Amino acid sequence: MDIEDVHKNAKLMIEGKPFNVDDVDFVKPGKGRAIYRLKLRNLRDGSTLDRTYHSSEKVEEVVVGTHEEQYLYKENDAFVFMNTENFEQRQLPESLIGERAAFLKEGTIVTVLMVGDEPIEVTLPTFVELQVTGSEIATKTATITPQNKAARVETGATIGVPIFIKEGDIIKIDTRTGAYVERVTTRK
Repeated sequence: MDIEDVHKNAKLMIEGKPFNVDDVDFVKPGKGRAIYRLKLRNLRDGSTLDRTYHSSEKVEEVVVGTHEEQYLYKENDAFVFMNTENFEQRQLPESLIGERAAFLKEGTIVTVLMVGDEPIEVTLPTFVELQVTGSEIATKTATITPQNKAARVETGATIGVPIFIKEGDIIKIDTRTGAYVERVTTRK
């Protein structure tokens, strides 16, 4: 692939490692060839790299694929997922999922980014609905600003919620930020 064809979020193989192009900066000096400055993120470990290329240089593009998998359960330091097409199970390390593991509920469908047969990234749904299993007792005080309290959800995560949320309520959470979005249903 020519360097001129590289764009943001393209996947490149550099020194045998897959990288995501986070940013492309194009500079055309008065004399000489154009310069392309790339900000790259290693898809395996998240480290970053800055590289400079001149026009007409070649780079190796990585072929990536995605497929859906269903979260089954946690076993030691790994999460077990099942491919929804061929029903094969695989264990993915906790490091691949990171802090978002706090919002993983059994049966959740995730998208797995693959480079060949190697899983590189797990993407959770943008929003998940989880039941509140416990919360602090809120005190009513006369304030103008909205009050929040800590609530524990069924996956074990603790998030800030409005004071009207009670144990048993089902709430919607943004998995990108870990923030409360809305109450879906209330306890009967």
